[in-house]
Amino acid sequence: MPDSIYDFEARRIDGQPVHLSDYRGKVLLIVNTASQCGFTPQFEGLEALHRKYAGQGLVVLGFPSNQFGSQDPGSNEEIGAFCTTNYGVSFPMMEKIEVKGPGAAPLYQWLVKEKPGLLGSTAIKWNFTKFLIGRDGRVIARYAPIDKPASLEADIEKALAAPVAA
Repeated sequence: MPDSIYDFEARRIDGQPVHLSDYRGKVLLIVNTASQCGFTPQFEGLEALHRKYAGQGLVVLGFPSNQFGSQDPGSNEEIGAFCTTNYGVSFPMMEKIEVKGPGAAPLYQWLVKEKPGLLGSTAIKWNFTKFLIGRDGRVIARYAPIDKPASLEADIEKALAAPVAA
């Protein structure tokens, strides 16, 4: 079993590989996103967090998924254009993945085991489930889709205040 977030790779929305170890020492907010969801306006709040805290070490990572009500049916290129055009997203967006079930990306299999949801459930229930990762690469908290990005600020600030692991 992987030891931290740094043991995973992903692909940017443009298909380029990303080693999550490139974010060592940063605080990460990992979010499964969708372009046609009632929670889609959270892109605005996620971008606000990114702009406010990036200089202190926060990186928001968006992972589009079409598994909930087929609310992100577009191609990676279409999703990227939507996020940039409609919400000014400048934080890294990754390519579309599965976040639940047998085809779930290894990163998401690990995230849900590290931080189960309500009543110990490991399933991702809907779009915009959020995971806060500390500077040590370990999961600090899991947030429900209804949790607005601004409501995470105190936890993000606490994580950013933690010493950077050697």
